Amino acid sequence: MMKNTKPNLHFKAISGKKVIADFNGGDVTSDAGLLFLREVESKAGIIQRIADMLPDRRHPGYVQHSFRQLLTQRVFQIATGYEDANDCDYLKDDPVLKIACHRLEGSLASQPTMSRFENGFSRTDLYRIAQAFLDAFIASYTNPPKAILMDLDDTDDPTHGSQQMALLNGYYNCYCYLPLHIYEGNSGKLITTILRPGKRPSGKEILMILKRVIEHIRQAWPEVDILIRGDSHFASKEVMDYCECLGLKYIFGLTTQKPMEKQSLSLVQQAEAFFSENKQPVKLFGEFMYQAGSWSVSRRVIYKAEHNQKGSNLRFIVTNLENMRRSMVYSLIYCGRGAMELFIKEHKNHLRSDKTSCCRFEANQFRLFLHSIAYVLLLHSVKVVCNPLNLPKRNLIQFG
Repeated sequence: MMKNTKPNLHFKAISGKKVIADFNGGDVTSDAGLLFLREVESKAGIIQRIADMLPDRRHPGYVQHSFRQLLTQRVFQIATGYEDANDCDYLKDDPVLKIACHRLEGSLASQPTMSRFENGFSRTDLYRIAQAFLDAFIASYTNPPKAILMDLDDTDDPTHGSQQMALLNGYYNCYCYLPLHIYEGNSGKLITTILRPGKRPSGKEILMILKRVIEHIRQAWPEVDILIRGDSHFASKEVMDYCECLGLKYIFGLTTQKPMEKQSLSLVQQAEAFFSENKQPVKLFGEFMYQAGSWSVSRRVIYKAEHNQKGSNLRFIVTNLENMRRSMVYSLIYCGRGAMELFIKEHKNHLRSDKTSCCRFEANQFRLFLHSIAYVLLLHSVKVVCNPLNLPKRNLIQFG
């Protein structure tokens, strides 16, 4: 095969040494960071952990790429900004990607091979992968933590085709999925991500997921304290009853009801009066015991009466934290869940985890797991860069 080359440029010698400009660069890559990511994965081990969970039903005579290699290729492509399976076709011979995937001879997988890989797993296989994520989260701690902060939230994942279980959501005004994300709030570590139909989850559905996650964690850490935090649509009677039965702490947003507004009216008027007199924004905090019609017991409700240039802002939360100041519970602990929005932003916008364009729901769940693996690796790489000595970090929130 003919190879075009450019002539060398010879410059004036320096101290008897020749100076030559050579334009034959050979194989070049713009993703040398994959070598660092390979080292990070060798320590985190999440790809190998998940590959061990996957049953290989392929005919051995036709297998050219192991599941670990396919996982590594796809996850590393996602981590470097190539989120589409189509990208495999022009990256399969990338020299650094091949080194990162431990393949020196032959090409990596093409798009058809990768698409078959993504569509080849059942719900049972996906359940095993979810367990592997929990095991990886537990293994990320050298010693069992005294407490963990479990953040729950969902986000819209718009669909643009005939994806299974994509539903029209009135709030987001589009057909979408609503995947559930669960993070450890102090560290940003991913616990798991569950793809869901595009509707608001019921209390029973949230409880079904929470029970599996908490039971798995408690098997490894029987003594760990757990605080569960979420917005108002996680404040279901099933979840709160479950938490109180197991001794778990919780703090959830609460949808405003008329009896709650009556209870808080006096403090709202005080905030309005203070703003009218001083022309300065004000936040006042109050609390009362409240029992909704579906609740089995009365629970502590904390509210914020805020008034500023935009008017009055009244918010409620419900919690079983008993010995903490109401302002601290609301401002520090509950409002601290805003950090989770940043975790989801990295997962969804930076890693493009909303690329769930497969027809089968199971294939889209597997895709979400692929992006979740990339999130775990990138978070671990930040830890390596920012804390190379692996020094312990102080928890942002401690609770009893």
